[in-house]
Amino acid sequence: MQLGVVFPQLDIGPDPGAIRAYVAAAEALGYRHLLAFDHVIGANAASRPDWKGAYQLNDLFHEPFVLFGFLAGICKLELFTGVIILPQRQTVLLAKQAAEIDVLAEGRFRLGLGLGWNEVEYEALGESFANRGIRSEEQIALLRELFTKPAVTFRGRWHQVSDAGINPLPRQRPIPLWLGGRDERQLRRVARLADGWLVPPFIKPERDAADYLARLRGYMAEAGRDPKSLQIEAWIGLRDRTPEQWADAARRWRALGATHLSIDTMRSNLPNLDAHIAGIRRFKETIDRL
Repeated sequence: MQLGVVFPQLDIGPDPGAIRAYVAAAEALGYRHLLAFDHVIGANAASRPDWKGAYQLNDLFHEPFVLFGFLAGICKLELFTGVIILPQRQTVLLAKQAAEIDVLAEGRFRLGLGLGWNEVEYEALGESFANRGIRSEEQIALLRELFTKPAVTFRGRWHQVSDAGINPLPRQRPIPLWLGGRDERQLRRVARLADGWLVPPFIKPERDAADYLARLRGYMAEAGRDPKSLQIEAWIGLRDRTPEQWADAARRWRALGATHLSIDTMRSNLPNLDAHIAGIRRFKETIDRL
């Protein structure tokens, strides 16, 4: 399995020096990729007494494409969006931004895409929350066209492109598209459309992961795709496991066929940047002994 880190943006803040130091440490430790989350705007929970969302106004999120433009110039890590919330973004602009990252990162880029859960964010960005699933399928088709052809003519339900294209094209043609999510409809989209599946963090290898993967591979067979062709990225949270449990989870993910594994140190009560670096060092040393 290829090992990576989840960029701890909630905890280490906006300082470019801290970002640079963290990324340099991850690369020096031998990690191969960095995963970053996407949220454009945060809801003010103080005005929403019933708010149950995972994130809110006070949670800091860097814009992934801008962040990756910065990182592409200072590291050789593979960069992975985990995930860009696809239906709340303009498809052609997203294709342009992703292609630019792929060029700057010399092909070390995976584009992870998802549907999101935050209706407040969709409202603020002027996109429909209700049809986000079916609309994402058309977006994926258009992205692949734009990533591989100098000029595209596309006539869809929501998108019209008339003999036009992005320049520069990405180095990878097409850029690998990974999908996140566990909803049954989304699993079927993964089976039909994705190069990889980003496993939601609440799916555990000792509990329900085998069932999800069996269903996903069955849907791939139904779609006429080789189930072995799908790559799988799982992650392990530092906060809720001991080193022995990290090792056990890593063994289980490997046995289940995971191709990538990331360590997430966010919300682990780590006091500073150095503690996050120490956390990813302990994890790497633990997994390297397997």
